[in-house]
Amino acid sequence: MDIEQARFNMIEQQIRPWDVLDAGVLALLGQVKREDFVPEAQRALAFMDTELPLGGGRQTLAPRVEARLVQELRVSRQDKVLEIGTGSGYVAALLGHQARQVVTLEQDPTLAARATKSLKKAGLNNVVVRESDGNQGLAGEAPFDAILLSGSVQEIPQALLDQLKAGGRLIAIVGSGPVMQATRYERQADGQVSRRELFDTVAPRLAGFTDKPAFQF
Repeated sequence: MDIEQARFNMIEQQIRPWDVLDAGVLALLGQVKREDFVPEAQRALAFMDTELPLGGGRQTLAPRVEARLVQELRVSRQDKVLEIGTGSGYVAALLGHQARQVVTLEQDPTLAARATKSLKKAGLNNVVVRESDGNQGLAGEAPFDAILLSGSVQEIPQALLDQLKAGGRLIAIVGSGPVMQATRYERQADGQVSRRELFDTVAPRLAGFTDKPAFQF
């Protein structure tokens, strides 16, 4: 298998056609080795347009979804970022190359330990993995310039929105199947939070976030 050709094909055939056009993000996708952030048994599938199993019932997001979310978060070098749902650690690695500091929350101890090892191997000393389900964020270290939920939720807890700085952005995949919406929330100078739906997709539920029961007559 030609790893670099597979990476190039992932970027050019899956990710760029999905409106990921930011030159900095595209360069990062070529630099950060996705194959180093998946289980060894999945390494040959690291560049496929699919979600990959991580163990314990957890999955990665598809590469094009990861890339689009990172692009839409608009992270700058001065930003303090919170990620909820570390999973493989790959998205945290992408964010770590863009931000001043990244804290990423993972409730599964095995995944947290594996991601910590992968991030350290990649030399990303500005990314810290914490064991937590993340549904209440990290109020003790707020506010954040950007928050990314790396998975889908039925709705956004108010506690997470409250942890955004003025001008801060939160992106999550919101709703229930068969179609969900990647949505960006932004705190305005007056404290109000705006909401904009970005694109339709479907993603696995984020661990630690429970759905409200459906209304029954």
